[in-house]
Amino acid sequence: MARKPWTAIVAGVAGLLLLSACGGGGGTSGGGALTLGFAQVGAESGWRTANTKSIQESAKAAGIELKFSDAQQKQENQIAAIRSYIQQKVKVIAFSPVVESGWDTVLKEAKTANIPVILTDRAVDSADKSLYKTFLGSDFVAEGKKAGEWLAKEFGSAAGDVSIVELQGTTGSAPANDRKKGFADVIASNPKFKVVASQTGEFTRAKGKEVMEAFLKSQPKIDVLYAHNDDMALGAIEAIEAAGKVPGKDIKIVSVDGVRDALQALADGKINHVVECNPLLGPQLMDLVKKVATGEQVPPRIETTETEFDQAAAKAALPQRQY
Repeated sequence: MARKPWTAIVAGVAGLLLLSACGGGGGTSGGGALTLGFAQVGAESGWRTANTKSIQESAKAAGIELKFSDAQQKQENQIAAIRSYIQQKVKVIAFSPVVESGWDTVLKEAKTANIPVILTDRAVDSADKSLYKTFLGSDFVAEGKKAGEWLAKEFGSAAGDVSIVELQGTTGSAPANDRKKGFADVIASNPKFKVVASQTGEFTRAKGKEVMEAFLKSQPKIDVLYAHNDDMALGAIEAIEAAGKVPGKDIKIVSVDGVRDALQALADGKINHVVECNPLLGPQLMDLVKKVATGEQVPPRIETTETEFDQAAAKAALPQRQY
């Protein structure tokens, strides 16, 4: 019994330390302030950096107090952050799940505390849809299908097999699972399209380069690279050039995101096609935060509008590209 006060003191200190580390700024969730606890995946790519900036700037513009944490691509860090937000009694919790599975327990804790949860960018596979209010983000399966449709059109008249290597995103994440499925569903209709190697590049440029180097050594013939995001494609370009091959010509490249560096590579002919995934979700998220905080009903799924880029479209988009 005598240890309970000390436990409370330690827990309080730990909570303060986490709040400081999260960069939430001054103030608390008291006084009627609309507080949002946001648990970000990390900073693994240019896309994610733009996504974070959009959320931070939009919260400030909307007058919402943002408590922000960077999970560094570790699920346990996100779960700890969400539990901290519950303890701090924020009004709304939002997060982009590192992976799809393993969220039910902490989401039930938020529900018990009557704190609504919004999923952004990435979904979870929880069977109980009441554990979160809505999902805001992209249709990753559709993105994979767009990449597959470009490949089917580009190589429709090719003689012989078309050898494809695939750089997958973070294992177990929604975009990796869905972009793989959408692409596979499209190319399955033509037996000449063969994925000869597929491995995670963890959505990072460094890992994309490393895995592509391995592909180039292990595969005698590579016609196409399909990258689940632009950063991996950009890393792969470095590996392709180091191997004495010409990206965009010797090996055609299709990737997903639409970050500035990839559109520049597309304009330069080093990438052949880019499927857009819009990271600027901040304004829509803050609108949803205000609605769910007051108990307003919102659609269970809200998808962003996105496009595709060929070389001409990339050149046209570059001057105004925000990320």
